Amino acid sequence: MTHAKGMPDSETHDDIQTLNRALFFEHRAVWAYRAAGGKLSASEVGRAVRTIGDENRADHEKHQALLKTAIEGLSGAPIPPEESYDLSSFVKKGYGNLDNDVNIAKLALAMEVGAAAGYVTDATHLKSPAMIELEAGIACVEAIHVARIRVAFNELGIDIPVVANPVLNAGSRTDWLIKV
Repeated sequence: MTHAKGMPDSETHDDIQTLNRALFFEHRAVWAYRAAGGKLSASEVGRAVRTIGDENRADHEKHQALLKTAIEGLSGAPIPPEESYDLSSFVKKGYGNLDNDVNIAKLALAMEVGAAAGYVTDATHLKSPAMIELEAGIACVEAIHVARIRVAFNELGIDIPVVANPVLNAGSRTDWLIKV
């Protein structure tokens, strides 16, 4: 038996699970940008981080809509957002926090690097060419978010390469992060 667009049911089910995993992380990103926004100061750094955060959050909201549509197009049920998300794994590893403007930017960077690397990995598990293209396209935007944040660090006087490695994937993930 086949399902959406001639794919066997098991492949469609697997694609739906992969897309829902991506949707979970998009929900978490939107939540995190909102939570962090309420903790930013009115300083020049806080305002700069807020501007980037608002732009990135808007992209994540668009990603949520695209993923929901894709999942529904495969006759799946998109996962709903949770009330809150645990970011302690980032904090424990020293990849940011919600305690000051710079650490919020570092946390955003870590989450964006994770998103870009995650989409690259997930795209390799998808079966539908349209879903591969969707996730690869979102990975590109997540990489732009990473570069946008790294440029901002340079503008704030923290000298780091905008492109930390010629590849952004799971294997190069730590090259892209900034420790607190």
